[in-house]
Amino acid sequence: MTTKVVPAMSGEEMVALSKKHTLYEWSAQSKVDPLPVAKAKGIYFWTSEGKRFIDFNSQLMSVNIGHGDPRVIEAIHQQASTLAYANPFMATEPRARLGAKLAEITPGDIDTFFFTNGGSEANENAVKIARFFTGRHKILARYRSYHGATAGSISLTGDPRRWSTEPGVPGVIRVFDPYHGIERGWDSVEQALANIEEVIQLEGPQTIAAFILEPVTGTNGVLVPPDGYIQGVREICNKHRILMIADEIMSGFGRTGEWFAIDHWKVVPDLITMAKGLTSSYLPLGAVGMRHHIARHFQDKVFYGGLTYNSHPMGCAAALATIRVYEEDQLLENARKMGHVMKLLLCDLESRHPSVGAVRSIGLFGIVELVRNRRTREPMAPFNDSSEEMAALGKFFREQGLYTLVRWNTFFTNPPLCITEKELREAFAIIDRGLESMDEAVTH
Repeated sequence: MTTKVVPAMSGEEMVALSKKHTLYEWSAQSKVDPLPVAKAKGIYFWTSEGKRFIDFNSQLMSVNIGHGDPRVIEAIHQQASTLAYANPFMATEPRARLGAKLAEITPGDIDTFFFTNGGSEANENAVKIARFFTGRHKILARYRSYHGATAGSISLTGDPRRWSTEPGVPGVIRVFDPYHGIERGWDSVEQALANIEEVIQLEGPQTIAAFILEPVTGTNGVLVPPDGYIQGVREICNKHRILMIADEIMSGFGRTGEWFAIDHWKVVPDLITMAKGLTSSYLPLGAVGMRHHIARHFQDKVFYGGLTYNSHPMGCAAALATIRVYEEDQLLENARKMGHVMKLLLCDLESRHPSVGAVRSIGLFGIVELVRNRRTREPMAPFNDSSEEMAALGKFFREQGLYTLVRWNTFFTNPPLCITEKELREAFAIIDRGLESMDEAVTH
């Protein structure tokens, strides 16, 4: 038997066929300019023609352990060879072991999990569980949030990506975040919590099933809440018997230096959602975790939910291997250590570049906000839009071999958790050079 060798595509061929036959998300297709990625290892990936990029966004804030880890690849290979798929009415070893392991690392008495294909479905099912458990319908969500692109999750989302899908799923009620953008800044903890209490009062607490929030907001600004805010939300939810759903899809699995961002405030949510770093995106997998008393609710009541790929054996095997990598390589510790270095580097940018209006980070979860004027705090691009300057910065990063998300007036600093100080400084040297042209656009 002879094996036919298919020649590798050039980058140009890869892009042309992808654009011809596939749709790119959140984009007008005529404006899409994708990178042709051929291989990846550690914190780097390469195009078909061999150009190397520092993956300073961990793809979609998800390849937390870095690319190409042989331990995860081998676990996937072994599981595929043994049992590639079993339907979700069956029990498998990776499903059993992953549930037990997640019970060890999630906060408090969260000990039961429903597995999904990804983060958006995890949030969808968290809302289902909250409504089943409480018998209530309404869900509180924040404006500066993103919870996924499926019908329910995009309705929960507060940012402009929901606009085109409205009116969406009924029952979603919005509250303001403690942060109001670069021009207005932060509320006090007391004011932010009072705003939430007012909305609950006006909506009727007895009608509200849950409050879903990202403990550290992701694509809407890496918003690290002031101490007391998360604890205050927990107290409000307790007071009104509203379930607290922590969306840890982006902030979980070491990104902030703890297993989950909410661990920084020692708060136990009622439900926790996860994906991305759960498998470091080597395979798709998400999950909803729930506290013990919520899981007990379904002992004699039907849970009306299901997915063909729920608890997929290969996804569960990838997750178990990924969690072992976090532990063996002490990646949470490295995220804390390198996070301290990154915070200093971000503060250095802010001190030297007049275009830098604000920097925020926790662990290796960071962002830079750019302004045209430090006095007026006018952003370098308007809300939900770009500008010539931001487009030029994105182009500069790409030319210099730095891949990260440039969105509105911000760009992100979210490298894999295995990054070294030397690699971190290499990336920031590129950022430093790119900000020189941004400074020229600043008015005084």
